[in-house]
Formats: sequence, structure tokens, C-alpha cells
Amino acid sequence: MERRIILCDGADLARLWGHVGAAEGEVLTWVPREGAPRARPPGFHSLQGGLSADAIAKLNPKEGDVFALVTEDLPFVRAAVAAIAEADPAAPILLLSDRIDSEDLPEHPCLLRAGLRSLIRDDIDDEFAHLDNLQRVVELRNLLEPRERIGIMLQPDPDPDGIAGGYALRILLGRKRPTAQLISFGEVKRPENRAMVEALGIDVRTVSPDELDEFDGIVLIDVQPTVFGEDAPTRVMSIDAVIDHHPERSGYDSTIRDIRTSYGATSTILTEYMRAAGLEINQRLGTALLYGIKSDTQLLGRETSGEDITAFAYLHSCHSPALLRRIERPALPTDGLRALGRALSKTSVENEIHLLVLGRVGEDVIPQVADLGLQAEGAEWSIAAGCVGSDLVFSVRNVGYVRAAGDVVRSVVEGLGVGGGHRSMAKGIIPLKAFREVYGSATRDTIREALHDAFVNAIHREDD
Repeated sequence: MERRIILCDGADLARLWGHVGAAEGEVLTWVPREGAPRARPPGFHSLQGGLSADAIAKLNPKEGDVFALVTEDLPFVRAAVAAIAEADPAAPILLLSDRIDSEDLPEHPCLLRAGLRSLIRDDIDDEFAHLDNLQRVVELRNLLEPRERIGIMLQPDPDPDGIAGGYALRILLGRKRPTAQLISFGEVKRPENRAMVEALGIDVRTVSPDELDEFDGIVLIDVQPTVFGEDAPTRVMSIDAVIDHHPERSGYDSTIRDIRTSYGATSTILTEYMRAAGLEINQRLGTALLYGIKSDTQLLGRETSGEDITAFAYLHSCHSPALLRRIERPALPTDGLRALGRALSKTSVENEIHLLVLGRVGEDVIPQVADLGLQAEGAEWSIAAGCVGSDLVFSVRNVGYVRAAGDVVRSVVEGLGVGGGHRSMAKGIIPLKAFREVYGSATRDTIREALHDAFVNAIHREDD
């Protein structure tokens, strides 16, 4: 077994290491300072003979062992590195110091410097972050425990991040489906989202505004009330809690708000809740949360925070690769392929916008085509539009370093419909009646021309 041989410069640093750094497999050694009290720090033994190759050899270093120097004194480092190199030339050395710069270190093929107290500080900060998350869990539980039936509301056509977050909240609250239903004003339509709920056995109930009266508690996950537009039910505008990562909106009341706009996914917030509460994340939940983060950050490539990366790494050991494969490989239906073929026959990239008009299609096809459209050469924006029922629905994707897609879509639909989203993905809905009143007709050519001009104007509009 690999050992860590810790050499601490004096009793004070040895005591510090003993309090916060000692771990199994560490050989704890201190080098007494001349003239300093020689009381042995608990758990340490003294390096007899000072910093010499003979003294280091008495520690019996073996192949695979590593050394750590805990000091703020450069002469100590030079002497220790020389002694270790003579006694065990292949041994790696880690220097833990806040005052010694890397450029001052002696020559050694495998010598690395890191902070000492700064590392300890990071660990403490992590624990305070866990404590903050635990406090939020306690607040949620205290608020919702007396409620008989809780509605966990997601956006219409819920996406993986919202579905995973809602599923995690139900487990966090210790509830089952009958007393904590995942609900939405729109059914799950997109193929990979349907594959997700089917593979993981997660039920999302489509409800009408009147059915909200069944619930004596409402929590919104990955969405905020004003997203539902001016006609949002009163019951949604005054709710118990909102947990989200989108830009914060005003105009509603909630007892608890946890909105973290620096996070790439709401699933990250729920992962932190689960960890702070000390709850086990099984494979189903781990797969759901991992996919929630993966889909909302485009595999940690878009709007990703350090917290997202930490949560993703933690969930990677909890998820089921087989379940994830079932979710990520949904089939594009035949009618969707035909619509894509027709759209591609008339498509081009103009003003860095790739616009595909699909005609009348199933709504789930539209975002899939938008994803594909961004692969066109020269495209910074991909827009896929189709007629769904009595609405013109369009999905938007961009490369991530241009104007925020959600802002652009809100500008395009202003006065005509509803829309919004993230920096690099968004959705808009315009009633066909309203579209015809403005543009005279809703043929494919009219839709293509109107949307192209509207997006050019919105993308290049000066920020307010």
C-alpha cells in the first residue's frame, strides 16, 4: 500500500496537520526546530538526525511512497528535497506552503507545490456550503411536511433537468407519487424526454389550471411562475417554493426561493440537497440527475459552473450507463425525417442563421431538428419551426458565445406569443391566428421570411 510520508517543519505545523490533515496511510514525522520546545505532537514521531539522507532512509521508503513537506521555510525545503533525492531518487514530493513560490523551488523531476491553509480553507468552505444546503432542505421539509398533497410543477413539455429535479425533490421530502405528484400544463413530448420517463418509471401528470385546487402545496422546479405568461393561474402566482437556475423573474410570491443563476442546471441544486441531507442516490435517481445536468449544459460545455462539474463527477459513480444509453438514443419518427428532408431542400445559412421550416409536424420533432441544424457550416444560430395544432412553434439553438437565445426569442414573440429559455437554447410559440394577422398568411415561405427578419433584428438589436 502506498504511504504518504509527511515531514512537518516544527511542532506547530505538526499539530496543525494532526488536527486537520492526518489520514490513514500517512507516516507523521516532525523535524524539531533548534531551541524550540521538544514536546512531541500527538501522533508524530521525531525525525532523528535532522534533514539528512540517512535520517530519511530510516523511514524505510518503498516504491510507490510519496513525501509531503509542510513548511514555510525555503532552506528547509532545499535541505529536505536534497535528502529525499539522495535516499530515494524516484520519490515524488509535494510541498504544502502558503509563502514559498513555485519559482523558488529547488530542481527536482517530481516536485509539486500547493497551498497549506488555503487547502484547509477550501475544505471548510465546502462544509459551510453543505451546511447552507442542509438548511434549505430543513426549511423545505418544515414548510411542506404538514401538506397532504404536494404538486411538483414543471414547465410545459418538461425537459430532463426539470423532470430529474422534481423526482429528486419527491425523494428528498420522503414522499411517494400519490402525495407528491410531478405535474405540468403540457405533456412530455420530446423523444428523449419520453424515453427518460419511461426508462426510469417517472410519471409526469398533465393537469389543467382548475386541477391545481387538488393540491395544498405547490413547488416549481426549473421554472418560475411568470414563464406561464399573463394568463398564468392565480394558484401558480402564489406558491410555496421555487427551485431554479434560470434568470430570476419578479411578479409572483413564494415562501422559499432558491434561484442560482450561476448554475448550469437545477439538477445540480437537487444533487447538493441530497448530499447535504446524507441521502443515498440510487441508480435511477443518479441517472436522472446526471442526464439533467448533461442535457442542460450540453455535456458541461455550456453555462457550466464548478458546482455542476462537482455534481456531475459525484453522480457519475451513482448512475446506470445502460439506462443512460436507453434515454439518449431516441428514434426520429419517419414523418419527422420526411419533414426534415423537405426543409433541407430549401435551407441555407444567411446572416449566420440556419432556418428550417418543417410544415405541420409533431412538436417533439422541432427541437431535434434545431439540434441538427446547428451543425451547418457557417451557422451560429439554428431555428427549426413547425405548425403544431393552432400554433407556430420554433426551437432555437446557438453556439453559446453570441447573444442569449432566451432574450432573442422573447424579443421575437413580443406582442404575438410566449417564449424564453437559456443562453444557447430557447423556444417560442406564436398562435397562427396572431401570425396571420401580422404577416397575412402562414405559408412556409412567409414563415421563413418573417422569422428570418425577426431574428436578424432581435440578434443585432442594441442592448437596453
